[in-house]
Amino acid sequence: MELNLKRPIAFLDLETTGIKVASDRIVEISIVKIHPDGKKEIKTRRVNPEMHIPEETSAIHGIYDEDVKDEPTFRQLAKGLYQFLNNCDLAGYNSNRFDIPLLVEEFLRADIDFDIENRKRIDVQNIFHKMEQRTLVAAYKYYCGKDLENAHSAEADTIATYEVLKAQLDRYKGVEFKDKSGQVSIPVVNDINALAEFSEVNKSADLIGFIIYNDQGEEIINFGKHKGKLVSEIFNTESSYYDWMMKGDFPLSTKKVITKLKLKSSNLGNMKLF
Repeated sequence: MELNLKRPIAFLDLETTGIKVASDRIVEISIVKIHPDGKKEIKTRRVNPEMHIPEETSAIHGIYDEDVKDEPTFRQLAKGLYQFLNNCDLAGYNSNRFDIPLLVEEFLRADIDFDIENRKRIDVQNIFHKMEQRTLVAAYKYYCGKDLENAHSAEADTIATYEVLKAQLDRYKGVEFKDKSGQVSIPVVNDINALAEFSEVNKSADLIGFIIYNDQGEEIINFGKHKGKLVSEIFNTESSYYDWMMKGDFPLSTKKVITKLKLKSSNLGNMKLF
């Protein structure tokens, strides 16, 4: 079904240096502009973010510092983008929470007030999540074909979860999955180790995910101003950060982990003296 449009709508997607709207920058922007008459215009451009792209971020989108060092900055592109998006409504995937706010932030850095008050914003992800709910009730109906009675009763929810997992094993038997790096596997198999590995979003050093492992198996910070940096590096160069975490509102299990890491980094530091 074609869109019923009264004015152009711009579908946009950003590749960035990270996920913090206030401080991260665009490294690639792609816009598909659809006109009411069905005409389609596509603009894709890489952008020099004027900052280092963290290696873990480059591993996801495949764009490295070298790839954008000779590209224009957002400030240099801003006026042209502003004109291209003039009188457009906006759409994207997770765009209301990320792409649009970060785009507006970049325009403001370039001294352009990109007004969104009079633009309609369509987030395809929100439509997806609302129509295909990710609750246990919805999962039970989807996988098991039954309505979950006594939902939010601990026992009923627990039994339903067990039944959903068994149904997932049946549904996804032999089904291929492609990860972000393009590797294909058949991950949903009747093996606890394999299921546990596939259940992980990030390999975490602590239970909550404040400290995770990078591709080299090193512990890195997964929040705040030091996100993406080695724990050992921060603890050795900014000892007050460890104290701040220990006094802060972090789970005791996380504090237990960072204490071990603090001792480990201190021992490594002492070894380097000899």
